[in-house]
Amino acid sequence: MDENFISAITAMREKRPLVHCITNYVTAGDTANMLLAAGASPIMADDPAETSEISARADALVLNMGTLSERHIEAMLKAGASANQKGIPIVLDPVGVHLSEFRRAAALKIITEINITILRGNISEILFMGGIPVESRGVDSVNERESGLDLTAAAEVAQRYNCVCCVTGEKDIVTDGCEAARLLNGCTALKRVTGAGDMTSALIAAFAAVSKPFSAAVCGTAFMGICGELSEYAPECRYMGSFRAGLFDKAGMSAEELAAHIRRE
Repeated sequence: MDENFISAITAMREKRPLVHCITNYVTAGDTANMLLAAGASPIMADDPAETSEISARADALVLNMGTLSERHIEAMLKAGASANQKGIPIVLDPVGVHLSEFRRAAALKIITEINITILRGNISEILFMGGIPVESRGVDSVNERESGLDLTAAAEVAQRYNCVCCVTGEKDIVTDGCEAARLLNGCTALKRVTGAGDMTSALIAAFAAVSKPFSAAVCGTAFMGICGELSEYAPECRYMGSFRAGLFDKAGMSAEELAAHIRRE
């Protein structure tokens, strides 16, 4: 039984942190529902007129580039500046950063002007953020590169941006450039659910409100992986619609039940 994981879940549920999500409109509902099911409190405010004020009231901030626009960039910069001033953690999810010059420029502007706490992405996104060219047709990771990822590449990204780097894929890696963990939870069905990564980033932010960044990245990533595993093998979750609903059901399990399934190196 992982006592640290239990303590983090318990602390998160007791605090019920307000997580400000400027996120992907395709998955905003699922992201909010996952936070609620896990025990946090979401607010999905993305208008530049209010994001600074909302972040000043929040306990953590998620900047998700999934459906990026000029308006979203302005909102993210204002929210990020407010979050930095307040001293709350910021999770950046650079969705599809390698796909267009618009996204590349936006990611660079955000990470230059805002102090990011945790950077979470798939292997293609993280390698690109580390200056390594990648080829991909969409926002999913390039599978043939996935098995070749080593801790050195992730650690270099963490050191470059002075943050915790979390790479999610077949095996998840979390590192701050010195300490590292490999997480073995998860399932193939998560790749067929739109927004699994978005939900993971939001969970990491919720844990970051009550834990140190490295621990938060480990706990949020493991939490999502465990929910996926338990849903995939549940008899009532044989197909993708029921599997998706099962993710939210499993997120409401007790800390002890969830911690019994964590696998890490």
